[in-house]
Amino acid sequence: MARAIIADDHPLFRAAMKQALAETLKSDIVEVSSFQQLEEALIEQPQIELVFLDLSMPGNRGLTGLSTLRSQYPDILVVIVSATEDTRVVRQAMALGASGYIPKSVPLPEWNTAVTTVLAGDNWLPASMQNLTEETDPEMSAFANKLEQLTPQQFKVLQCIADGLLNKQIAYELGVQETTIKQHASAILRKLSCVNRTQAGILFRQMLDTSESLD
Repeated sequence: MARAIIADDHPLFRAAMKQALAETLKSDIVEVSSFQQLEEALIEQPQIELVFLDLSMPGNRGLTGLSTLRSQYPDILVVIVSATEDTRVVRQAMALGASGYIPKSVPLPEWNTAVTTVLAGDNWLPASMQNLTEETDPEMSAFANKLEQLTPQQFKVLQCIADGLLNKQIAYELGVQETTIKQHASAILRKLSCVNRTQAGILFRQMLDTSESLD
């Protein structure tokens, strides 16, 4: 059975990754080219332990995909794979719960070291980025920890709030009653220690705000 998923919209890169990691993972590796395909694969194959997530693949808005996976599948390890080496993006990804960040410039043989490290329960960054997590904003880290308290449905509601949708609009999007959304919103504010939905939305957007340099 498959143990890992490579989620990237570049088929040649997926193929190279799969070949490089086959011996280390010693199992089938699923390939997907969009975030929707990734979500479907995770439902179909609950035994998945590891996801390699491209930040700019279709359906993934910056770090939103990472936040979604950490909320809905907290036991799955997520390693970010990206062409960008923006230090701010790396810090945010690690604060949001990524187990590793692998720039696409890293030689493929190093990927096996990264995977071995992550599967052993440790985080992995290339040597040039080892000190980045020490510079993480404490407030950002605290907010990221609070996000993990949200249920998958609450996380979806928070995403909609951050996008500026009203309760009625969110209810329509999620196919539930408006009163249910109000209850979720109250729970979100309590768990995130926010005074109102505007503050919650702003903090969430700041957490997911990546630079325009994403691949």
